[in-house]
Amino acid sequence: MGKECHPLLKGGRRESKYTHGFPSHDLQTLASICEVFLPPLPKNSVHFSSKRDSSDQHIQSFLESSGSDNFIPEEVAEVLMKKAFLEAVLVVRLVTRILSTRLGTLLLCGFSCVGDKWPYVNKFSSLSLEKRERVVQKWYKNWLLTPIRLGFIFIKFLCLLTFFSQANENSENPAWKAIGYHVDDVNEKFSSEEEEKEEEERPLDKGMVETIYETDLSFVHSLTEKGLTVTKDPERGDVYKLKCDVVIVGSGCGGGVAAAVLASSGYKVVVLEKGNYFTKTDYSSLEGPSIAQLYENGGILSTVDGKTMVMAGSTVGGGSAVNWSACIRTPKDVLQEWGNDDKLPLFTSHEYDSAMDTVSKRIGVTEKCVKEGFQNQVLRKGCEQLGLKVEAVSRNSSEDHYCGSCNYGCKSGDKKGTDTTWLVDAVNAGAVIISGCKAEKFIIEKNLSLHHAKKRKNKCLGVIARFNLNGDSNIHKKSILQIEAKATVSACGALLTPPLMISSGLRNQHIGRNLHLHPVLMAWGYFPEESSSGIEGLPYQGGIITSVHKVVDPESKNVRAILETPALLPGTFAALCPWESGLDYKTRMLRYDRTSHLISIVRDRGSGEVKVEGRISYSMSREDEENCRAGLREALRILIAAGATEVGTHQSDGQRFKCKGTTPAEVEEFLHEVSAAPGPKAMVKNWTTYCTAHQMGSCRMGIDDSRGAVDDNGESWEAQDLFVCDASVLPSAVGVNPMITIQATAYCLSNKITEILKERASHSS
Repeated sequence: MGKECHPLLKGGRRESKYTHGFPSHDLQTLASICEVFLPPLPKNSVHFSSKRDSSDQHIQSFLESSGSDNFIPEEVAEVLMKKAFLEAVLVVRLVTRILSTRLGTLLLCGFSCVGDKWPYVNKFSSLSLEKRERVVQKWYKNWLLTPIRLGFIFIKFLCLLTFFSQANENSENPAWKAIGYHVDDVNEKFSSEEEEKEEEERPLDKGMVETIYETDLSFVHSLTEKGLTVTKDPERGDVYKLKCDVVIVGSGCGGGVAAAVLASSGYKVVVLEKGNYFTKTDYSSLEGPSIAQLYENGGILSTVDGKTMVMAGSTVGGGSAVNWSACIRTPKDVLQEWGNDDKLPLFTSHEYDSAMDTVSKRIGVTEKCVKEGFQNQVLRKGCEQLGLKVEAVSRNSSEDHYCGSCNYGCKSGDKKGTDTTWLVDAVNAGAVIISGCKAEKFIIEKNLSLHHAKKRKNKCLGVIARFNLNGDSNIHKKSILQIEAKATVSACGALLTPPLMISSGLRNQHIGRNLHLHPVLMAWGYFPEESSSGIEGLPYQGGIITSVHKVVDPESKNVRAILETPALLPGTFAALCPWESGLDYKTRMLRYDRTSHLISIVRDRGSGEVKVEGRISYSMSREDEENCRAGLREALRILIAAGATEVGTHQSDGQRFKCKGTTPAEVEEFLHEVSAAPGPKAMVKNWTTYCTAHQMGSCRMGIDDSRGAVDDNGESWEAQDLFVCDASVLPSAVGVNPMITIQATAYCLSNKITEILKERASHSS
């Protein structure tokens, strides 16, 4: 039988004590703020058009619930202190501390805190809920209070994400029935014999060493059993040393492919993955614990200015284990740009085109979809009504795959990530994967080689990593793993490869720069049952992306944005949903099960930097903002055409438009007001939070060290035998979902690494 899944993938409140360090008076203030965002309301205070009875006991219970209940403030404080970047922590701590005093409340709230009884000035938590709500509403609109506004945005995001994503020991949340959500069971049904067989399968078991289950003695035994020679430092018992041919940092779209190619070529490969290993029988589709265990920084990651939320996988299989299955080949115009303008012939070669075919075959790409889910039906219908072209999106799953929660691991196992394809090939060829092991730096020394045609001044000898044995989270007890290898491959993604290279002493100017994010904005449409016009299902069911529409500039014929559909379970939906008032917010949430979203994705020309882990800076160009706006406006038109009775954006003022009985002129007037301003920032009253699930280009490939951080073989310009094989090598943004591009690039580069290793071995013999 498979190993028991990590307890945090299951429901239930944490058993350990909170360690956030918030003083009681600050926590009281935090609780009073959380109550503003999700206030208790009187029974029958919300009436909405739905087949569900608005007097239902679950709905009434939800209306009476509060953001200050069920340890929500404690969870918010805990996540803030452990996951948020320093500026966010400082702002929130400062805001709660100031509002915990009467003088501070007077300074920030003005006469709203003045009462008619001694001591006349009240602390924020002592104000009535109505007064607190009015104060927060004013702060949201006042650009002069941008730092204060930013602090409240962080609190709002964490409070609502926590409230709607947490689950008890029975994998339930009291609010889910009220909003029409239930954890969807896998639609594909198996016989009892098949189910038993599937439960026993862990495809990577024979090559896996999971530090979370290992002890000091078993760790050495497990590695030795898999053909590795391990020694312990005689002076330091917590230092383990081993040798291999190739060590790969990361197991996602880049690392998984590289591991398969290199191991199949006869090299002893070791893959390091800082996340844990899960299989389909481990996945629960529970949003809260799944985000915490499967995503970078527990899913709480943003740019340092708070304007863009960043989603990146952090588990065995990386992004391929949690992505939305879209398999789109690299656009021809992008390949021409990279091949001709950037002078990288790989991307215009037959080799690369063939690699896309090979990748597509290995991950089981299918081109049709038997049945589309609610949101994709909306996109398709709206486009057809407007005479717009809508295309089917290929997926790395079967044609009848109908899973809407693959972003939290595919419970059916139908989606083919690297954890069920390339990494299986790798372990079958003798590769070893060590999970729960985080690379800290590459071992770099001066290069004394006499036979390298393109001699680098440095040479990479391997990598040093840290890990905890047997689930011990004590940072002071971390063990050290030192791996010596003939070739070292960094494949930990565009957010982590640059910090790892910089911490190793590399200084090429392109490391950490040129970061592209494919900025995303969302539009929503409400489809009450009586006006759905044949659009069936629920927004969290069905294939996440099965259709795409390209927004084309009528004059230049260039693609300005692509429109797809997102995966939004209750917590993510709630965290990103605009907040105007407690009543309005709960009304929005009660319409969750009939609200469809479309996302506008832009191939960004602006860029950012990531030189220190977790600190991402990013700026869009003016053209990017205009393209985002064009995509958002097109998305709203499509939602209206599909039959939405109300549409809107995630703009901070809750921008929305009631469609029934309106004229085309009124629609255009509304669309004219749609903004794509990122925020919050000074001098901007209304702003929108952006999202990103695609990160590229931060260690770009270039024809020389003035044009890139690595050469056209993926090898560092500064260190021989150090290769990069992930999305960071891409010269610029792709403009479409990048999985096929990353895997095809990794396939080509890893084959080149194989040739280079053979050539260097012949020179040294």
